[in-house]
Amino acid sequence: MLKDDGAIFISCDDNEVNNLRKICDDIFGSSNFIAQVIVQTNPRGRTFDRFIAKTHEYVVVYSKNIEFDALREIPKDEKAIAGYQKEDGNGKYRLLELRNRNPVFNRTNRPLMFYPFYADPDKLDVSLIPTERHTVEIYPRNSEGVDGCWTWGLEKATNEINLLVANLANTGKWSVFRKDYLEGTSLYTKAKGLWLEKEMNHENGKEMVRELFGVTPFDFPKSVDYIKKCLLLGTSSYADDIILDFFSGSATTAHAVMQLNAEDGGKRKFIMVQLPEVCAEGTEAAKAGYSTICEIGKERIRRSGAKIKADSPLTTGNLDVGFRVLKLDSSNMKDVYYTPEEFLTMAQKQQSLFGFMDNIKEDRSDEDLLFQVMLDLGIPLSAKITQNSDVFSVNDNYLIACFKQVDTALITEIAKKKPYYAVFRDSSFVNDSAMVNFEQVFATFSPNTIRRVL
Repeated sequence: MLKDDGAIFISCDDNEVNNLRKICDDIFGSSNFIAQVIVQTNPRGRTFDRFIAKTHEYVVVYSKNIEFDALREIPKDEKAIAGYQKEDGNGKYRLLELRNRNPVFNRTNRPLMFYPFYADPDKLDVSLIPTERHTVEIYPRNSEGVDGCWTWGLEKATNEINLLVANLANTGKWSVFRKDYLEGTSLYTKAKGLWLEKEMNHENGKEMVRELFGVTPFDFPKSVDYIKKCLLLGTSSYADDIILDFFSGSATTAHAVMQLNAEDGGKRKFIMVQLPEVCAEGTEAAKAGYSTICEIGKERIRRSGAKIKADSPLTTGNLDVGFRVLKLDSSNMKDVYYTPEEFLTMAQKQQSLFGFMDNIKEDRSDEDLLFQVMLDLGIPLSAKITQNSDVFSVNDNYLIACFKQVDTALITEIAKKKPYYAVFRDSSFVNDSAMVNFEQVFATFSPNTIRRVL
């Protein structure tokens, strides 16, 4: 189910992480491992730990295919942006030393990145050749005077010479620095492997749930900011990305998706999957009237969506906070395959056969049939559905379906709308004439419509 450029984020603790890594290496391949992030979720530590009070858990991240850009850079925080204190005609910038500080790389193994710059000690601009003004020769050397290398090759330095300036480094010697401007790519940065933000701890998650419900029906709900950071890494605001959480719990992920869409105008969608685990008697959830975890999740999506819109009414007018609840079930169709010995008499056989004149189970609604048709035809279950009397229209007449009384007049009305798919129920045709005219009407008004009868 994961896209080629998709990523999976799995949270776990010390008890699970080793086996989890082995399982994921087996499923995704060890080459698709991205990171094992440490998240501080309980700054005070877990009191029930025997020797060391653990304060963290992990997020193990794998890609579907490491050749794709599965993760994105995230916006810089205010503290990082505050570091851009210098300014010129091109905007705010900071200075980053061009010298490669990694001791692994040096003149020996990076010979093409070892070359001199020449600086003007007064104006601090640099040149790749000595001039009357550029009299200070600068090589990339470490604090002990050992030859290192630059992070740029000679060609890139030539093309970007206007971004370079000379200055004294921490070593007390002259070095070359590049201007890193805030606007553009510098507004974003790679996420770090240690997440210490206080907004990500479980207490923050409990407070968010308490704010919505008045109680905390979950002991350790994830923080919305915790999940939002994963979403920022794995999705785009400009794409219709789908986020699947198959251990939904209190639906924190749905809350985070809607909140992030409200903040950056994204169109992300979510799918929450949760077994209907019963809330034990005496728990806060049961006292609040919730019978299963699913009921808590549904109510949280309703309340968090309403709160997000109420908190920012000017910017969330078009924010989609709607959702559909679907439950796994057996097919809508009867099992019509019986062995001969199951029919004891001719009368019983005839009676059974007549029972299958309608091959749809008696307890199934029109909505049940519609969603099975959408699944069969590959139409997203999040598609727009409108209903006019007994006629369903999906995605503006891409699919039109009717499972109630169908006569020639209704067939003609539907055919004139030229849907891509038209689906009816076999037993819904009011008479033989309507059934006979069905194909002829579509052949006349919409011959390209794909017709199906259940």
